[in-house]
Amino acid sequence: MKEYLPLTTLLRLLAVLVLALSPHVVRLPLWESAVIAALIAWRGLAAYKQWRMPPTWVKLIATLLAFGAVMASFGRISGLNGGTGLLCAMAALKLLEFRTRRDVMVMVFLLYFMLVTHFLFSQEIWTVVYLLGCVTAITALLIEVQHLGALAPRQTLRKSGTMVLQALPLMVLMFVLFPRIPGPLWGLPSDAGAGRSGLSEKMSPGDIASLIKSDEVAFRVTFVGRVPPPAARYWRGPPFDHFDGHTWEEGYAQLRADEPPVLEPLGNAVRYEITLEPHRSRWLFALDMPDASSVPPDAFVAREGHLLANQAVTERRRYDLQSYTNYLLVPALTERNRTRYLRLPRGFNPRTIELADQLRSKSMDDADIVQSVLQMFRKQNFVYTLDPPPLGRDSVDDFLFETRRGFCEHYASAFTVLMRAANIPARVVTGYQGGQRNEIGDYYVVRQSDAHAWSEVWLESHGWVRIDPTAAIAPQRIEQNLEAALGIAEGLPGYLSARGRLRFYFEARWDWLNAKWNGLVLAYGPELQQEFLSRFGLGELRQMILALTIGGTGLLALFGLFTLRQFAPARVDDPALQQWQRMTRQLAKLGYVQRPDEGPLDYAQHVGALRPEWAEAVAQVARLYVRSRYLHAPDSARQDELTRAVRAFSRRARRS
Repeated sequence: MKEYLPLTTLLRLLAVLVLALSPHVVRLPLWESAVIAALIAWRGLAAYKQWRMPPTWVKLIATLLAFGAVMASFGRISGLNGGTGLLCAMAALKLLEFRTRRDVMVMVFLLYFMLVTHFLFSQEIWTVVYLLGCVTAITALLIEVQHLGALAPRQTLRKSGTMVLQALPLMVLMFVLFPRIPGPLWGLPSDAGAGRSGLSEKMSPGDIASLIKSDEVAFRVTFVGRVPPPAARYWRGPPFDHFDGHTWEEGYAQLRADEPPVLEPLGNAVRYEITLEPHRSRWLFALDMPDASSVPPDAFVAREGHLLANQAVTERRRYDLQSYTNYLLVPALTERNRTRYLRLPRGFNPRTIELADQLRSKSMDDADIVQSVLQMFRKQNFVYTLDPPPLGRDSVDDFLFETRRGFCEHYASAFTVLMRAANIPARVVTGYQGGQRNEIGDYYVVRQSDAHAWSEVWLESHGWVRIDPTAAIAPQRIEQNLEAALGIAEGLPGYLSARGRLRFYFEARWDWLNAKWNGLVLAYGPELQQEFLSRFGLGELRQMILALTIGGTGLLALFGLFTLRQFAPARVDDPALQQWQRMTRQLAKLGYVQRPDEGPLDYAQHVGALRPEWAEAVAQVARLYVRSRYLHAPDSARQDELTRAVRAFSRRARRS
């Protein structure tokens, strides 16, 4: 026989479904969010109006349409994004056949599974707190279904909250002691991990300017010892050598297997630790220039001087490095590579090429040409702005001779093209510049708004030399910050403007809390676990498993004792009840047990029928007990009379 759901239970389930799905709304296509909302609203209205559920053919068509729409939106129905989209759609479509308690049980376990998918997108503190609330709500729904609406929502939430709190110690124990295995237990799909953000594999005019308005964290840096000044904090990322007239990108990837550049340090090394946010590329940002001997074992310094991981960074990672902010790159430039760093597309930017020819005709050496171009940026009417006008086909010509308004990528691109046109090998380097100190945790936060682009040129006497044209046109950007270079009028993000200082004050504390969470919880891998447990003599795998077994058994035993205690007989504080129980225990020992359905008077009559000689004494005790406990307020005289009657019966029963 099917058990149909009360309306209140169904409406609460719809509310819990909304709670569990809400974080996915920003990740789903607009059409899917609208369809899910419509299905939830329709099911609630159908339950209220008692409409019939749609026939099977309607549900079949809706399922096929959902599969097709998810496939069209994500290009697949598997993987992280496509799989999550399909799961959300199927959960909503389940409402079309939702009517019995069995359906609720299926939905409850589906909701538990859906909560796990949120952690694939975010592991922040707020996510954990929110999902613990979702677990409490889903468990409360499970309790309510088992009682078919007999319990009030306050009772189910209280019971559910108690169960979640009781499970937390076991969760913490499992987290700390369960042996960590290097790498994932299974391979995640290619689109797993956080969504891509930050620098791209290409650079066009306006790309970096669009990042400036993002306050997302790119990485955090903790220096060990000396902290370099802002002007020396260039965080090296992907370099670009191929230019098609508009866009810079990596070219000739097969040459990246060459030996790393020969670094000749000038000064002391800077040591630091980076906590890098996932960006789904292989770049590991490093202070320019990283020491190849200090890189992590699963990474290497490429020939262009940037740090690359063996695998794409799809989860937050920490690594220690040391770099030299003063250095020389001294290897000879091969003819093949010289040609590579001089190549320009034909038929583009004729005025720029003419300007380069004029500079070269003045018999200046390469270093003089570099300084001449930087001097042009300083003295002529060039403007550093986030809102430059659009550029045409000959983008560098338009920028140098027409608009003269641009951001760092405009200046780096134009400078690099001009150097190549003057027969000076050059390339563009992207990364970040600067970083803001968090005084609470004494570390530096580098955000997407710190994204930057600069140039490197080859000078025979020095090798590759960093040249930052932005420092010529807007030195405040390099020596101070973006706000000093642009001012509030440029539409900076709120946290960079003066109005956002109070907001930043609180955000600094929140970021410090997040950094601690990242370092102690999310980074709790095999190495950190072994380091932590070794302090307690549990560094070996066998010891971890033994401690986990003992601790888990102990916690479960305590929980069992706590549960049994809830079912133990309640302590009796009523004197009349104590006297009545004294007599019933004595009679039970003699074989006359009071049945659960027997009241005091019925029980006395039952005993009197079996033992007539006790009938009057037992009946008197029963009458006194009922009168003392149920008919009158507590009274010492009546209580004394009841006590004497029980004692008299006890003596009589013993004599018998």
